[in-house]
Amino acid sequence: MLKRIHHAAIICSDYRASKDFYTRILGLSVIAETYRAERVSYKLDLALPDGSQIELFSFPDAPPRVSRPEAQGLRHLAFEVDDVSACKTILEAQGLEVEDIRMDEVTGQHFVFFADPDGLPLELYEAMR
Repeated sequence: MLKRIHHAAIICSDYRASKDFYTRILGLSVIAETYRAERVSYKLDLALPDGSQIELFSFPDAPPRVSRPEAQGLRHLAFEVDDVSACKTILEAQGLEVEDIRMDEVTGQHFVFFADPDGLPLELYEAMR
Protein backbone atom coordinates (compact mmCIF):
# COMPACT_ATOMS: atom_id res chain seq x y z
CA MET A 1 0.00 0.00 0.00
CA LEU A 2 2.57 2.63 1.06
CA LYS A 3 5.45 3.25 -1.32
CA ARG A 4 7.64 5.90 0.33
CA ILE A 5 7.43 9.10 2.32
CA HIS A 6 6.26 11.88 0.02
CA HIS A 7 6.92 14.83 2.33
CA ALA A 8 7.38 16.03 5.87
CA ALA A 9 5.81 19.31 6.97
CA ILE A 10 7.64 21.70 9.28
CA ILE A 11 6.24 24.87 10.88
CA CYS A 12 8.99 27.40 11.59
CA SER A 13 9.15 30.50 13.76
CA ASP A 14 11.40 32.59 11.48
CA TYR A 15 10.61 31.93 7.83
CA ARG A 16 13.66 33.69 6.35
CA ALA A 17 16.11 31.96 8.71
CA SER A 18 14.56 28.54 8.07
CA LYS A 19 14.40 29.08 4.30
CA ASP A 20 18.10 29.98 4.34
CA PHE A 21 18.94 26.96 6.51
CA TYR A 22 17.12 24.37 4.38
CA THR A 23 18.17 25.83 1.00
CA ARG A 24 21.64 27.32 1.45
CA ILE A 25 23.04 25.21 4.28
CA LEU A 26 21.33 21.86 3.58
CA GLY A 27 21.10 22.40 -0.18
CA LEU A 28 17.45 21.53 -0.80
CA SER A 29 15.93 22.81 -4.06
CA VAL A 30 12.92 25.13 -4.11
CA ILE A 31 9.95 23.64 -5.96
CA ALA A 32 7.50 26.43 -5.18
CA GLU A 33 7.11 29.31 -2.76
CA THR A 34 3.62 30.59 -2.00
CA TYR A 35 2.50 33.44 0.22
CA ARG A 36 -1.05 32.93 1.47
CA ALA A 37 -2.29 36.38 2.49
CA GLU A 38 -5.49 35.09 4.10
CA ARG A 39 -3.35 33.04 6.52
CA VAL A 40 -0.42 35.49 6.72
CA SER A 41 1.61 32.39 5.93
CA TYR A 42 4.32 31.15 3.60
CA LYS A 43 4.44 27.61 2.21
CA LEU A 44 7.79 26.61 0.75
CA ASP A 45 8.02 23.28 -1.08
CA LEU A 46 11.55 21.88 -1.04
CA ALA A 47 12.93 18.83 -2.88
CA LEU A 48 15.57 16.28 -2.00
CA PRO A 49 17.44 14.50 -4.83
CA ASP A 50 15.27 11.35 -4.55
CA GLY A 51 12.06 13.34 -5.09
CA SER A 52 10.91 13.40 -1.47
CA GLN A 53 9.92 16.80 -0.18
CA ILE A 54 9.79 19.07 2.84
CA GLU A 55 6.97 21.58 3.19
CA LEU A 56 8.13 24.57 5.23
CA PHE A 57 5.31 26.65 6.71
CA SER A 58 5.21 29.91 8.64
CA PHE A 59 2.17 30.76 10.74
CA PRO A 60 1.81 33.79 12.99
CA ASP A 61 1.88 32.96 16.69
CA ALA A 62 2.43 29.21 16.23
CA PRO A 63 3.12 27.70 19.66
CA PRO A 64 6.51 26.09 20.23
CA ARG A 65 6.64 22.27 20.21
CA VAL A 66 8.27 20.39 23.05
CA SER A 67 11.36 18.61 21.76
CA ARG A 68 13.46 17.67 24.78
CA PRO A 69 13.27 15.81 27.03
CA GLU A 70 11.90 13.10 24.77
CA ALA A 71 8.25 13.92 24.10
CA GLN A 72 5.58 11.99 22.26
CA GLY A 73 5.25 12.67 18.54
CA LEU A 74 7.80 13.02 15.79
CA ARG A 75 11.22 12.40 17.34
CA HIS A 76 13.47 13.59 14.52
CA LEU A 77 13.80 13.84 10.75
CA ALA A 78 16.66 11.82 9.24
CA PHE A 79 18.45 12.35 5.93
CA GLU A 80 20.57 9.69 4.25
CA VAL A 81 24.09 10.77 3.28
CA ASP A 82 27.11 9.02 1.79
CA ASP A 83 29.64 10.18 4.40
CA VAL A 84 28.48 11.37 7.83
CA SER A 85 31.93 12.63 8.81
CA ALA A 86 32.31 14.78 5.69
CA CYS A 87 28.78 16.20 6.11
CA LYS A 88 29.46 16.96 9.78
CA THR A 89 32.54 18.96 8.75
CA ILE A 90 30.51 20.92 6.17
CA LEU A 91 27.77 21.76 8.69
CA GLU A 92 30.29 22.83 11.34
CA ALA A 93 32.00 25.08 8.78
CA GLN A 94 28.61 26.81 8.39
CA GLY A 95 28.60 27.51 12.14
CA LEU A 96 26.19 24.75 13.18
CA GLU A 97 26.61 22.79 16.38
CA VAL A 98 26.72 19.09 15.50
CA GLU A 99 26.78 16.29 18.07
CA ASP A 100 29.47 13.62 18.09
CA ILE A 101 29.14 10.87 15.49
CA ARG A 102 27.57 7.70 16.85
CA MET A 103 27.18 4.18 15.51
CA ASP A 104 23.84 2.39 15.18
CA GLU A 105 24.14 -0.73 17.36
CA VAL A 106 21.89 -2.72 15.03
CA THR A 107 23.16 -1.75 11.57
CA GLY A 108 26.70 -0.58 12.34
CA GLN A 109 26.05 2.60 10.32
CA HIS A 110 27.24 6.02 11.48
CA PHE A 111 24.82 8.84 12.31
CA VAL A 112 24.88 12.29 13.84
CA PHE A 113 22.34 14.83 15.14
CA PHE A 114 22.05 18.60 14.74
CA ALA A 115 19.13 21.04 14.84
CA ASP A 116 17.36 23.45 12.53
CA PRO A 117 16.83 27.11 13.54
CA ASP A 118 13.83 26.14 15.70
CA GLY A 119 15.62 23.31 17.47
CA LEU A 120 13.95 20.54 15.42
CA PRO A 121 16.24 17.51 15.75
CA LEU A 122 17.70 16.50 12.40
CA GLU A 123 19.81 13.42 11.75
CA LEU A 124 22.32 12.47 9.08
CA TYR A 125 22.40 8.70 8.61
CA GLU A 126 25.13 7.06 6.54
CA ALA A 127 23.92 5.04 3.54
CA MET A 128 24.42 1.28 3.67
CA ARG A 129 27.53 0.27 1.77
